[in-house]
Amino acid sequence: IPPFQARPLPPVPSLSRLGVGSESVPLSLNDAIKRALENNNDIEVARDDVRIAETQLRALEGIFDPIFGVTPQYDKRISPQQSSLGGGSVTSTTTYSLNPSVQKQFGRGGGNYFLQFSNSHTNTSNSFSLLNPFYSSNLSLTFTQPLLRDRSIDNNRRQIRIQRKRLDQTDADFRQRTIDVINRVQQAYWELVFSLRDQQNQLANLNLSRESLRNIEAQIAAGAKAPLERAEVQTELANRETALYSAIQAVAIAENNLKVLIFKNPNSPEWSAQLTPTDTPKFDTAPVNLDDALKAARDNRPELRRLRLQNDINDIDIQFFKNQTKPRIDLTGTIALTGLAGTSLGTVVPPGSTEPLIVGNPLTDPSAFLLNEIQSIQRAQGLPVAVPPLAVVESNVVNPKLIGGYGQTLQNLFGGETRNVTVGVAIQFPFKNKTAEANLAGARIQKEQLQASTRSQQQLIEVDVRNSAQAVESARQRVLSAREARTNAEMQLEGEQRLYQVGRSTTFLLFQRENALANARASELRAETDYNKALADLQRATSTTLRANNVVVDNPVQP
Repeated sequence: IPPFQARPLPPVPSLSRLGVGSESVPLSLNDAIKRALENNNDIEVARDDVRIAETQLRALEGIFDPIFGVTPQYDKRISPQQSSLGGGSVTSTTTYSLNPSVQKQFGRGGGNYFLQFSNSHTNTSNSFSLLNPFYSSNLSLTFTQPLLRDRSIDNNRRQIRIQRKRLDQTDADFRQRTIDVINRVQQAYWELVFSLRDQQNQLANLNLSRESLRNIEAQIAAGAKAPLERAEVQTELANRETALYSAIQAVAIAENNLKVLIFKNPNSPEWSAQLTPTDTPKFDTAPVNLDDALKAARDNRPELRRLRLQNDINDIDIQFFKNQTKPRIDLTGTIALTGLAGTSLGTVVPPGSTEPLIVGNPLTDPSAFLLNEIQSIQRAQGLPVAVPPLAVVESNVVNPKLIGGYGQTLQNLFGGETRNVTVGVAIQFPFKNKTAEANLAGARIQKEQLQASTRSQQQLIEVDVRNSAQAVESARQRVLSAREARTNAEMQLEGEQRLYQVGRSTTFLLFQRENALANARASELRAETDYNKALADLQRATSTTLRANNVVVDNPVQP
C-alpha cells in the first residue's frame, strides 16, 4: 500500500475465551448463592457433619431403650448316683426352659431394672420326685437405684449431654461454613461484574483509538497528515489491545472462580457457558454504624457460639467428675413370685389328712415286712392284730394345688403364696479417689483455658469487625472521589476533543485524555466493586450474611 493511501482498519479483537462457547447463562447474585448452597462440595461436607452428629446422638440415647431377651434351652442329663437317696442307680432328667426378660436403664435417676419370667418343663426318673413331669415358673423384678454417685449424672447421661452440645457445635460450624461460602460467592460475583465492566471500558477505549486511526488514515490519504502520524496511533492501538486482552484474562479468571463455587460436577456442560451477571453494584452514601456492627458480631458469630457450647460441655464434665468423688450408695431389691405344678406320683391327700405310719409292700419295705410278720404271729396265737398308728405323713403326699399343667403353675405363681423379697443397700467408700479428683481438677483448669480462649476470640472478632467496617467506609469515600474524578476526566476529554478538531491539540494529548478517562472509569468501577465486596465482608464479620441474603438454616434434629 503506498504511504499516502488509506489503509484498512485492523479487525476488532475477539472477546471469546478458551473453552467458553456462545451460550450465555443470566445469573443474579441470589441465584449464584442458591446454586452454591445446593451444589457446593464444602457445604455438602459440612451438612453431612451435622447428620453424622445426629446419628451419634441417637446411638448414645439407645442405651435407654428397653432390651427384650429370651433364652429357649433344652437340657438332658443322665447321672449315676452313689447314694440310696439319689432316687435310683442312674437318674435321667430332661428340662425344656423358656426365659423371656426385659431390662432397661432409666433416663433419670441412674437406676435400672431387670424383669425376668422363667419357665421350665421337667421330666425325671428320680423315684423321690413327687411330681413328674412338672412345670416351674418364676417371675422376678430386680432393681438398682443409686442414691449418691451416679444419681444426678452418670457416664451415659454425660456422653448424651455432651453429644447434644457437639451437635449444636456442628450446626455452628455448618453456619460458619455456609457464611464463608456465601461470602466467597459474593466476592467472586462482584469480581466478575467488575471484570466484565472493565472489559467493556477497555473495549470502548480501544474503539476510540480505532476511530482516531480511521481519521488519521483519511487525513493521510488527503495529504493533510504525514504517514508518521499513523505509527503513533497504531502504537497506542496496540497498547490498548494489550489492556483489552488482560481484561479478557481477568474475566476468565473471575468467571472460573465463580463457577467452581456454584457447580458441583467438574464435568458439567455449564462450564462451557458464559456467566452473565444481572445485578449491578449498589452504593449507599450513609456511613457504617460501628456500634451496631460490633453488637451483631457478638450476638451472631458462630465462633463465639461454639466456645459457649464448649464451655457448656466443660460444665457437664465438672458436674460428672464432682459426682464421681462421692461415695457409692445404691439401693437394691428383688421381688420374685414362684409357681409349681405337675403330675403326681404319690398319694394325693388334702392338707392335714392322716394315714397309717407304716405302709408299703412287705417285699420291698423293711417296716412293712416287720409289721406283716408281727401280725402273722398274732393271728397264729389268736392275739389281737396290731394296727399301725395314724400320723400326718409328708413323704409321698402331694398338695392338691400342685396337681395340674402349666395353667395351674401360673395360677400358683400369681396367687402370691410363694414369694421372695430382698431389699438391701450397697455401700462403697473410696479411701483415696485420686482418679475422680484429678479429672475434676483437670476439668476446672480447662474452664480457665476456655475463658482465656473466649477473650482472645472476642478480641479477634473486634478487630475483624473494625477492619471490615473501615474497609466499607474507605470504599464509600473512594467511590465518591472516583465519581468526581471520572466526571472531570470526561469534561477534560470533551474539551481536548474540541481543541483537536480545530487543530489546537495533538494526537498525543488526545490519547492522554482518553487514557485518563479510561483509568478514571476503571477506578470508579474498582471502587464500586470494592464497596460491595467490603459490604459482603462486613456481613461475614458480623455473621449477618444468612439474614441479609434470606438464607434459612434449619436447626439440627434433637432426638
